[in-house]
Amino acid sequence: MRIAILGAGPSGLYLAYLLRRRRPDIAVEVYEQNPPDATFGFGLVFSERALEFLNEDDPETYAAMAPALERWNDSVVVHRGEAIRIDGMGYTGIGRLRLLEILQGRARSVGVAPRYGTVVDDLAALGPADLIVGADGVNSLVRRAHEAEFGTTITPLNNRFAWFGTSKSFDALSHTFVATELGHFNAHHHRHAPDMSTFVVEMDEATFRRGGFETMDPEAAREQCERIFANVLDGHPLISNKSIWRQFPKVVNRRWSVGRHVLLGDALHTAHFSIGSGTRLALEDAIALARALDRHIDDVPAALAAYRAAREPVAAKLVAAASASAAWYEGFAGHMALPPMEFAMRYITRSGRVDRERLRKLSPGFVAAYEAAERG
Repeated sequence: MRIAILGAGPSGLYLAYLLRRRRPDIAVEVYEQNPPDATFGFGLVFSERALEFLNEDDPETYAAMAPALERWNDSVVVHRGEAIRIDGMGYTGIGRLRLLEILQGRARSVGVAPRYGTVVDDLAALGPADLIVGADGVNSLVRRAHEAEFGTTITPLNNRFAWFGTSKSFDALSHTFVATELGHFNAHHHRHAPDMSTFVVEMDEATFRRGGFETMDPEAAREQCERIFANVLDGHPLISNKSIWRQFPKVVNRRWSVGRHVLLGDALHTAHFSIGSGTRLALEDAIALARALDRHIDDVPAALAAYRAAREPVAAKLVAAASASAAWYEGFAGHMALPPMEFAMRYITRSGRVDRERLRKLSPGFVAAYEAAERG
């Protein structure tokens, strides 16, 4: 069997590793247009529970990641200058490039050597293959080549965001909301290395246009964001890495596979960055597809059907939670009329995955403070 994987991001690399680990006799080829050290953004975040699946299925890869993980136990929401700490919210952070390096090493350990710097404009260039995997992200060629058959819809959200980094080290996953004369801004920031943090700046469409960001030079925009979040950054600069303004694309596909072509990760479904589940989705997709192929190695259609049947119900819950979170962020400027404690409660329950009673178990300190504020 020959499997061609387009894309050497987390999902493509991890799938290649899992396939060869399970079936050393199959040919697995990975094609990537960028060099191995190319990535936009800075860090990724996982909930504490999100990596349990990895440790259970693949303790060796988890062990390779563990030393690079930054860990913390709280989430902090800052509104009207008041920092509200939500206890019991365990998270881990890791640099995007560091994660790629680890997964590249895992792939090499089973004899997979991705073809970096290889631009594929036509799937025919991949040659004969029993299976072609689209692990090539939001702009997937595999998906675009059969878009009508996949039943793809891509809906851009209205808010604008840009990924920056900073040398300021934060002690928790933090969300800072700021109202200025230009409009409303928020920043998602967390540590992803001992001396580096990710700092995602987001604004609503009205603020984007009122503030002139649509035509602003990228360096001027970076400096403007430094001024807006000066109290948060404490004199530390924002660092750019392809830090352009984007609209988050909500990708949905009616079918997961078409003939011998299959999708996973962002090519298949996107999860808004506000819940930190995009990379989790990608890795779990890779695990599910590798298992299905292992069980149906001589029947690709059966493997692809099994992949979707096993994965879709689980993935749908994460995607739904991410969509609810994205909808909350699309209207975050309106929520900022709330007082800080009520704002924090609405924030932490925005995805529908937790209610007050579950929070009482997870975050007893926060719930006690919230209920004390309710009583006045």
